[in-house]
Amino acid sequence: MAFGMKVLGLGDAVVDKYINKYTMYPGGNALNFAVFAKQLGQQASFLGVLGSDQAGSYLKKVIDKLQIDSSHARTEEGENGYSEVKIVDNDRIFIGSNKGGVSAQNLLKLSAADDDYLKSFDLIHIGLYGQVDHLLDKLQSLDLKVSYDFSDNFTNEKVDMLINKVAYVFFSLSGKSDEAVKSFLQQVYTSNNKVLLATRGSEAAIAYDGKRFFEKAATAIEKSVDTMAAGDAFITAFLVAYLSKQVGIEESMVKAHEFAAEICQLNGSFGLGVKY
Repeated sequence: MAFGMKVLGLGDAVVDKYINKYTMYPGGNALNFAVFAKQLGQQASFLGVLGSDQAGSYLKKVIDKLQIDSSHARTEEGENGYSEVKIVDNDRIFIGSNKGGVSAQNLLKLSAADDDYLKSFDLIHIGLYGQVDHLLDKLQSLDLKVSYDFSDNFTNEKVDMLINKVAYVFFSLSGKSDEAVKSFLQQVYTSNNKVLLATRGSEAAIAYDGKRFFEKAATAIEKSVDTMAAGDAFITAFLVAYLSKQVGIEESMVKAHEFAAEICQLNGSFGLGVKY
């Protein structure tokens, strides 16, 4: 799948500390998006705020090793964002976090050079925890194509505030019925949106384009190693497939499920763990 889009993960790069094995893995919605897009054949970059500590230094090494451009990323003095997790029955359970670390304490400000840089991308992806919601008005004014992941911890107020500023929107709605998901997507859809999509863990994902709904069952997994970043993998693969203009929404959802299933066979978001 190599269509040559130029994409940017804008926001969070964190480490996920697995407390039961004293190992930290690189992750974060924006970084995961860039890494997965690179794996899927795209030109991928990352822009965010890293810490000056061991975690931030390690993330920079990983980004460079994977040949993801981070020429506009910042490093600030202090603690990089992290979460603490443990694995129970091959599923990851979040314990806590430092709520973004330096990226929350030093909100990203865009320079004129950054604006020119952003204009070079076909798609910019942001997540709920990226600490960059304040940049959405600027991105909209620059007429940039933006996708946004509201994850599963959003508020209705947050959705109402942001959803009309982005084209491609994702939600995690595990445990919700087909009817509840469809009603929600129909209710929040705006004329500025292209596609809204809800994942539901092992249940079928549901998409809405303002006219009709699309449903696709998840790819069966006999046994997952770690479900960390499965949602990010789904989002990235869907966007890569759909925006290539070569496949429609349903086929893009199939490819997204397949790629997410592959990622569930790795430790952490995409491997590369180190002891801490």
